[in-house]
Amino acid sequence: MKASVPAFCLILFLAGVAAGADSLNVRLVGRCSTPQYAFGLAVTGDHAYVADLTARLRVVSISDPSHVLEVGYCDTPAGANGVCVNGEYAYVADGDSGLRVISIADPEHPVETGCWYSPGYARAAAAAGDYVYVADLFAGVRIVSVSDPAHPVEVGCYDTPGFPNDVAVEGNYAYVAADTAGLRVVSVADPANPVEIGHCDTPGAALGVAVTGDYAYVADGDSGLRVISVADPANPSYVGDCHTPGRACGVCVFAARGRDPGPRPDCAYVANYRFGLRVISLADPANPVEVGYYRTPGLALGVAVDGDCVFLAESADGMDVFELFGVGVEDAPYDEVGAPGGMSSVVKGVLRLSPSADLKPQAASLLDAAGRKVTELEAGANDVSPLAPGVYFVRKAEAQEQAVRKVVVIR
Repeated sequence: MKASVPAFCLILFLAGVAAGADSLNVRLVGRCSTPQYAFGLAVTGDHAYVADLTARLRVVSISDPSHVLEVGYCDTPAGANGVCVNGEYAYVADGDSGLRVISIADPEHPVETGCWYSPGYARAAAAAGDYVYVADLFAGVRIVSVSDPAHPVEVGCYDTPGFPNDVAVEGNYAYVAADTAGLRVVSVADPANPVEIGHCDTPGAALGVAVTGDYAYVADGDSGLRVISVADPANPSYVGDCHTPGRACGVCVFAARGRDPGPRPDCAYVANYRFGLRVISLADPANPVEVGYYRTPGLALGVAVDGDCVFLAESADGMDVFELFGVGVEDAPYDEVGAPGGMSSVVKGVLRLSPSADLKPQAASLLDAAGRKVTELEAGANDVSPLAPGVYFVRKAEAQEQAVRKVVVIR
């Protein structure tokens, strides 16, 4: 048993922040409030499953992302910290009450079918095959067989250093975000005898982890997103990082199988506590770059991506749904994007340029999100109705300097 509790666990007395800026290429399209404190979530098919710290498991229909609606819930004994889904079951990391196995065969009427009590505090869970891997804040990684969902049973465990906050499973390895002990790589080839084979330190507290391909992506509470090569799981190595302005709490990097991968399959999505959702390009893993963001009024604690939507567990408002447009032209990452000089920031069909003494005919260009010229613009009304919805940039050649301003074209 470890002696002290990491500061991140003492979260019940945190204040939210006022809504702030967004980068325009990240648009809030839907929201579903939960009764209390949304902490984590998982998305599959037409439903999102929200772990609410005090209101337990909430089931939300996302078939229409702009009109998300709670359709069911299942009470759990303690505090729902995290949730994962595999097949017809949701697995809730329920703090002092361990792992709860919940049938979601009928999402509108989820029902608990079994439970397993962890020796410490179940913080997060990941499912693969017949096993669920529980990150126990005080007792390492616990491996639970759910081959019989009515009678889950622990088959193996490994007590990692630090305080396990999150776990991801890829192939025969479990990757554990272990607070001040960084990323721990545990072989689970034999679930009854898991063994740590490698680790990579992080400068701050490792609070979240996602893995795909040869890389692990760690949400570092003090330094943002860390990219770690796990091509050799026994020797994970630091590759690059992207500093974010707040406390990175959770991360996801891929779309669900069987769905459209969406517009940014090469991005990481970070739940960034007081600074909302951050979108980070992974086109060059050694140099990840923030390319979008949305400040939320509450604390961003968990994140998932599916198709062309990103879902955020946000303490004040429950679950937020975002759509992303293209990215590619660099902006000052933390500044509010306004509409100076009369320039429209959101346009529908017609883009109007305010006449000015130094704006000559065809002296402005419309660029796409990758910086490629789409068309020339003139002062006054410009028909942009044939364009696909998304983020564009107007570049005006003015008397003193070139000005680049962002607009969003919608239908």
